[in-house]
Amino acid sequence: MSGFAYAVTGGHAEEIPLKSAPARTADLVWVHLCVSNDEARDWLSGEARLPDYAVEGLVAAETRPRCTPMADGALVNLRGLSNEELGTDLLASVRLFASAGRVCSVTRRPLDALETVRAAIASGRIVDPGDLIAEFAAAITEELDPVVAELGDRLDDCEEKLDAHRAFELRRDVNRVRIEAIGYRRFLFPQRAALEKLAALPAPWLQDDDRMHLSSAADRAARMAEEVEAIRERAGLMHETLTDLRGELIDQRSLVIAIAAMVFLPLTFLTGLYGMNVDGLPWAHEPWAFDAIVGLCAAIAFGITGWFVWRHWTR
Repeated sequence: MSGFAYAVTGGHAEEIPLKSAPARTADLVWVHLCVSNDEARDWLSGEARLPDYAVEGLVAAETRPRCTPMADGALVNLRGLSNEELGTDLLASVRLFASAGRVCSVTRRPLDALETVRAAIASGRIVDPGDLIAEFAAAITEELDPVVAELGDRLDDCEEKLDAHRAFELRRDVNRVRIEAIGYRRFLFPQRAALEKLAALPAPWLQDDDRMHLSSAADRAARMAEEVEAIRERAGLMHETLTDLRGELIDQRSLVIAIAAMVFLPLTFLTGLYGMNVDGLPWAHEPWAFDAIVGLCAAIAFGITGWFVWRHWTR
């Protein structure tokens, strides 16, 4: 089973063996497991002796951001960026169970913010459970901020290139932005609510500065959630605009085809009529008949075209 553990005493952090973490006494003992199997369940319930409801929350296959008070602690689920392809879920989860002096966390997929938090605890900036969760929240929101901003920039680029002749390419790009915005929105709104609930939790292991940092992360998550919602709506409007432009382009081309058909329709009738191999056609045996027919066809073509131009049907 992969993972690590830290013990913090007097502001000094020490990485300790995972098997010795449950019996260790310190200001903060942080145990992190990087697993996706039943081994984590056995270790958390056996070695760590966590309550069953906390274990179920830590090893659940599917999670959404939430904060659930439990006895003397709290179960917190957050979502952050991952350097691994996650499929339909754009963000990886981290599940934390925090109580006085102890935090157990579990990730099933790589989480980018994890290394940031490890660096913070190694540098001595984290001294209690509240600091640890606040650092996770700050690292996750800080990494997500430029990603959400980049989504908006991509949509701005599509708006600048708005053109009916590039509708297919632009619709594909806009759809990608819209799908990503929906994916981020799915987790950012509940993540904001989870952080706000945690900041207001009457837990003795949460200090005033921890609540301030959690509230700041919640505000940042709220701003990002509002931004991805705006991006989603803008992408929807742009998709409709591109569809309308594409429809107008098709209408214009259909009009040109219809005008061409109207010009050649009487000409086709005349050529078809005089192409019949029967007796009785007027002037069929006259030497000037061919030139007359060609002249008549040209006059009809110019006349119909002129009428369309006069009626402004070609615009």
